Amino acid sequence: MSGSRRVVIIGGGVIGRCAAYSLLQRGHSVVVLDRGAEGGCSFGNAGMVVPSHLIPLAAPGVIGKGLRWMFDAESPFRIKPRLSVELLSWIWKFARAATPARVGKAVPVLRDLSLESRRLFVEMAGAEDFDFGLVQKGLLMLCKSAEVLHEEAELAATANANGVPAEVLDAGSVRKLDPAIEMEVMGGVYFPQDCHLSPRRFLEGLDRTIRRGGGEILDDVEVAGIEGKGRRVARAIAADGRAFEGDEFVLAGGSWSPSLARGLAVNIPMQAGKGYSITVENPAALPGLCSILCEAKIAVTPMSGALRFAGTMEIAGLDGSVSARRVMGMRKAVPRYFPQFEPSDLEGQEVWSGLRPCSPDGLPYIGRFRAYDNLTAATGHAMLGLSLGPVTGALVADLLSGDKPRIDLTALSPDRYA
Repeated sequence: MSGSRRVVIIGGGVIGRCAAYSLLQRGHSVVVLDRGAEGGCSFGNAGMVVPSHLIPLAAPGVIGKGLRWMFDAESPFRIKPRLSVELLSWIWKFARAATPARVGKAVPVLRDLSLESRRLFVEMAGAEDFDFGLVQKGLLMLCKSAEVLHEEAELAATANANGVPAEVLDAGSVRKLDPAIEMEVMGGVYFPQDCHLSPRRFLEGLDRTIRRGGGEILDDVEVAGIEGKGRRVARAIAADGRAFEGDEFVLAGGSWSPSLARGLAVNIPMQAGKGYSITVENPAALPGLCSILCEAKIAVTPMSGALRFAGTMEIAGLDGSVSARRVMGMRKAVPRYFPQFEPSDLEGQEVWSGLRPCSPDGLPYIGRFRAYDNLTAATGHAMLGLSLGPVTGALVADLLSGDKPRIDLTALSPDRYA
């Protein structure tokens, strides 16, 4: 394949926008069809770039925790009880993937994706008029219990063995690393290669660059379906009847990807994992590093003087509503790690919710579908959408330009559940 292609990108979240960014750099023309959700589930997320996250969501013991916490509305991970064939099928596939052997095969894939994405973030941050507040100071995994610190130390050993530096620290060393905030913890793990940024500024920078390069971003386009004809996708049809034709199509619809592809001969199992964030504009204390409160599963990120708390995972379908109980669980958890805060410090702030697209094995779907010559998947990134946005966009551009993908896509095939 050679020459410029007209590419229709279905989905305007961070994955769709990163794909547009990379495709424009390779000389293609692009149109992004955006539901109008302000960058999808990446707009209000923790803003972390995390090579540390080598273990997929589908890990041993996760389903058990989800089932045990099913009726605890404040738990950090919850599978909301509901009658759904798709959910039961997804849980079965998840359980089959959550084995030490399968996780062992996933680790180098996530490592390669994350390290290349980090490299691309640094490269993008050096571009003119593209300042999104990238901070390269690392990440702290903060642990209150000896048991969880031991678990995180084992994960640190896995990271070091796979070329991702990690250092296990006692409580005193953790406090020395980030003296700007008081901590009540047993210890933690430091990942020096992790970074953080402002998701809003990153998405706004992508928009500017895409539009300046001649790309189109069409807001409030609700894609109702995708029409295929033989081995080719013919057009994307909007709910208002508009049709969008192109040479190539990229399915980057996040949690809505399966419903968008329903009329096509493809199968991409997915469940939406709802998460929340609260941004405190004038926090009681402002850490210098981003962190994760391990037992509570809450990410904490300083952003231009504000402090964002993001967390929880609720498998609850395509439901964007805010659960007051789950938000209360976050508010209660923060002061247990950071005693300068009270639960009331997180009240009176707008609560954001977003739906993360979760595949059963915890790996994204990236690659061409066998059934179509011009349809590429870029979805299913779960909590890593922002972190893996640049590398996903670059891989899509590799494929559509006829080049060998910079990372082996075998494990990420969108046909792996066909």
